[in-house]
Amino acid sequence: MAKRSTKKTAKKKASKKSGTGTLKSSGSRGLNLDLLTRLCETPGVPGREERVRALIESEIDGLFDKVETDVMGSLICTRNARGRGANPTRVMLLCHMDEIGFYVSHIDDKGFIWINPAGGFDPRNLFSRRVLVCTNNGDYHGVMNPGGRPIHISAPEERTKVPAVKEFFVDIGMSAAQVGKKVRIGDYIVMDEPAREMGDKFVSKALDNRVACWLGIEAIRELVRLGGSNKCEVVVAFTTQEEVGLRGAKTASFAVRPDIGFGIDVTLSCDTPGVPASEAVTHQGKGFGLHVKDGSFIADHELIDRVEALATKRNIAYQRTILGAGGQDGAAAQQAAAGAKAIGITVGTRYIHTVTEMIDKGDLGAARDILARFLAEAK
Repeated sequence: MAKRSTKKTAKKKASKKSGTGTLKSSGSRGLNLDLLTRLCETPGVPGREERVRALIESEIDGLFDKVETDVMGSLICTRNARGRGANPTRVMLLCHMDEIGFYVSHIDDKGFIWINPAGGFDPRNLFSRRVLVCTNNGDYHGVMNPGGRPIHISAPEERTKVPAVKEFFVDIGMSAAQVGKKVRIGDYIVMDEPAREMGDKFVSKALDNRVACWLGIEAIRELVRLGGSNKCEVVVAFTTQEEVGLRGAKTASFAVRPDIGFGIDVTLSCDTPGVPASEAVTHQGKGFGLHVKDGSFIADHELIDRVEALATKRNIAYQRTILGAGGQDGAAAQQAAAGAKAIGITVGTRYIHTVTEMIDKGDLGAARDILARFLAEAK
């Protein structure tokens, strides 16, 4: 998601039908998009988030009172309540670190690397991709393609077929002997594309879910800028293995046992050609997503109303969202131990689970602002 522009927006009347907030927020004011770029370009698939975790640790000095890594690899960061007695409300932000990617599953006798997916891919988006093979002895650039004939010698029917993920392989341009010395079964692979600003947008691979990692850091920085006097206890969990079943969030939530859980994530923004308006989920530029429901949980309706009222009070643009399928870490917070009130705060993303994921910078700023204000005003 990346880089320092300010945009003023006009007031709009509330629309109860659309669920859009009354006013545009400060939007892209003061966005630290250099951090978002570094987060997106750092490799980290489910189960191998350690590089992302190290980057986050280098950014959060002074923001939290306690930082620890649990056995699943999630980074649990606690900011104590200020000016509050015993048993303050515990608010947990869950921000998963992993991006979809692959594990090396086989190396054939010609040195081609075969893959096993870690996360959900649409094979139509995998053709002719540059990738990075990450190993203990270094990272190696490669290209990904499916097996089969090129266009010059293929039959017409072959050109219409969409290969399955298992038919794709990676070529790192080395001999079989060299590949065998450098790459092992279990090494991991990510897409290799740079992050870029494009007008009001930010485009990158891995915005799902480095957006949330960014928000977990920048919302606390904004809280400090507002005075830093949070009366609730704040726990930001940078979680692991969300893309394969909310695994890190489940264990982290059970350990933390929050009173309120915020699942921080991206969601669909299908405000693009070829998708009916009823399936858009979010529209870019209309604010953060106030996540009501998806395939994994239904948000607490009183908490939805509370966040909505705060967004209106603080002139932060928002839109209510429902996702027909899929899930996110808010479900883990809601269902851990004796349970918690839970909600999702999301940023609408076009072309999700591709290397061209796109967000609106104003929506990102709105998500940061609502989280900081909630933490500053919660009691």
